[in-house]
Amino acid sequence: MPLAVHNFLFNVYPYICLSVFLMGSLARFDRDQYTWKSESSQLLRARQLRWGSNLFHIGILFLLFGHTVGLLTPHVMYAWLITAPQKQMMAIVSGGIAGLVCFIGLSMLLHRRMFDPRIRLTSHKTDLAILIILWVQLVLGLITLPFSYSHRADASAMLILAAWAQHIVTLQPDASGLIGLDWPFKVHMVLGMTIFLLFPFSRLVHVWSGFGSLSYLFRPYQLVRSRRLNLPQSHDPAAQHQQQHQRGHA
Repeated sequence: MPLAVHNFLFNVYPYICLSVFLMGSLARFDRDQYTWKSESSQLLRARQLRWGSNLFHIGILFLLFGHTVGLLTPHVMYAWLITAPQKQMMAIVSGGIAGLVCFIGLSMLLHRRMFDPRIRLTSHKTDLAILIILWVQLVLGLITLPFSYSHRADASAMLILAAWAQHIVTLQPDASGLIGLDWPFKVHMVLGMTIFLLFPFSRLVHVWSGFGSLSYLFRPYQLVRSRRLNLPQSHDPAAQHQQQHQRGHA
């Protein structure tokens, strides 16, 4: 890979993807709220959807959390508890299991959407495209496991990737350490960043709603007043209270 392309993909492209990811999500929420949904097709092949969706979401949430914590936690913060090779082996085992679970679930969802004529007829092209992209990304992630295992003695691959990610977050991009990295890691990283780029334009935006639902824990209680049907207004306590309030002002 030419050095100029390498520097663009790992020093500039991450910020393009993150900018589109954040600003695009905000713009879609502001302008196209009616498209902000997962567009479920659960009435068709409900059992396959249930198994596939549960396996996929369990696996992908574990992988997202593991990647975020694993890449963005500086080595000095966990060195007193666990060594870098031990951490890499833990990541290989746990990530491999979660990746396999996610792969099985996503394969079920992709099979369901591709080979059921009714579901395919009602699916958007972007729905199928994003599932295929995620499937390829999972395959690439599983391919990196043998390469990570070969570096288990010194955890060099994990430390290089973590250093790159932390430099991106601190706005000090440095992709020089990635030059000698095995190709599956690089392709996996570029496709992962591309998924963030495509995020606002796909059904993946419903992920934000999952995080937004946490606000329900802190919002005030809603006041709900029932109105009895087929009764005159004089029997409605809320209406009586409103009439008394109006008379008081009169």
